[in-house]
Amino acid sequence: MANALRIGLAGLGTVGTGVIQLIEENSALIARRAGRPIEITAITARDRSKDRGVDLTPYRWVDDMGELATAPDVDVVVELVGGSDGPAVTLARETLRAGRALVTANKAMIAHHGAELGALADAEGAPLKFEAAVAGGIPVIQGLRDGAAANRIDRVYGILNGTCNFILSAMERDGRDFGEVLADAQAKGFAEADPGFDIDGVDAAHKLSILASLSFGAEIDFDGVDIRGIRKIIAADIAQAQALGYRIRLIGLAEVDGENGGASLFQRVQPCLVPIDHPLAHVVGATNAVVAEGNFSGRLLFQGAGAGDRPTASAVVADLVDIARKETGPAFSVPTTELEKLPRAPAAHRINKTYLRMLVADRPGVLAEIAAAMRDAGLSIESLIQREVADGSALIAMVTHEAREQAVTDTLAALKGSDSLQGEPMVMHILGE
Repeated sequence: MANALRIGLAGLGTVGTGVIQLIEENSALIARRAGRPIEITAITARDRSKDRGVDLTPYRWVDDMGELATAPDVDVVVELVGGSDGPAVTLARETLRAGRALVTANKAMIAHHGAELGALADAEGAPLKFEAAVAGGIPVIQGLRDGAAANRIDRVYGILNGTCNFILSAMERDGRDFGEVLADAQAKGFAEADPGFDIDGVDAAHKLSILASLSFGAEIDFDGVDIRGIRKIIAADIAQAQALGYRIRLIGLAEVDGENGGASLFQRVQPCLVPIDHPLAHVVGATNAVVAEGNFSGRLLFQGAGAGDRPTASAVVADLVDIARKETGPAFSVPTTELEKLPRAPAAHRINKTYLRMLVADRPGVLAEIAAAMRDAGLSIESLIQREVADGSALIAMVTHEAREQAVTDTLAALKGSDSLQGEPMVMHILGE
């Protein structure tokens, strides 16, 4: 059997210790499948004295993680430090400049610096692998880059954040409001003490920008993702969606827009109403699911555990097996010099059905006022539910017929400042086929 592939591991959180446990427990199986042993030779983390529940004595401790990039007993650096900047990206640059392979689970770093790191990898002939950066243990990166390589991908979308899906599923199951379910998720460890990256959609946007680049051969454009999270969803939205035949999910969606003769890239993360007969409507709990639509393969669904130490460690080691087999190629399916810089597609012309929820004064003429604003904007109602929620207040939830998003914008602009509205309307688009 060939010489061992030697690993330098930076970061000993739950994923890092999971990588150690997986390589130790499945070492013989991994060696057979990789064609050579995979061994951890050097490790580093912020705190050497911390008890991590695994025996670290077999491995050489490195105080300066930068040493891993050029250490003579390291072939591949695994970066599990996290963060879009700082030590993580410094280590990534130094590793690739040294011509060494880099494996990372750092979605924020890839979303912000993927083009630069991909160019370094191409220039030095060094593998750059990041399966674990998107959807944990689901092999969606490999599926898009290799399994669907012969297809033109027309659209990629899905549930990309397990915390949000856990919260929405619990709201759906228990009829509770967002704040109460979030507190419960934090107590159970399903949400961070500071959950902003998750519930505000940033985590999902990092993953979406990576998927869009892989799917469409485009430069990563994280700043071009339109992001809205789930903070403003209330129990009434969940109930009304169910009554209308939908479930609410935080959806990241990207597609190439060819309108007006030029290709542009549309990327958005937002809560959507998903038809009850769509596969994503039945993804519950802290699960991720990605749908890619290929022109020959049709709809491909990747579903599974989107986070956690064991699934993410599995994805990291899968990348190491590929490197051991020398099954590598361009990080983003094509060389970075061939990635297209696509302009951002505007949303105004997009055609959707839309869910609108308004808290209004419960008095005659209010519905007529809303209907008039919709009529003037070219927007019509497909279905509507109205119910009293308190003395003097009523909740109106409706789904519109298909129309340009600009019509929704114009409707809300016409109603802005009206004393008929009590609070900001909630807008969610319907996920189309």
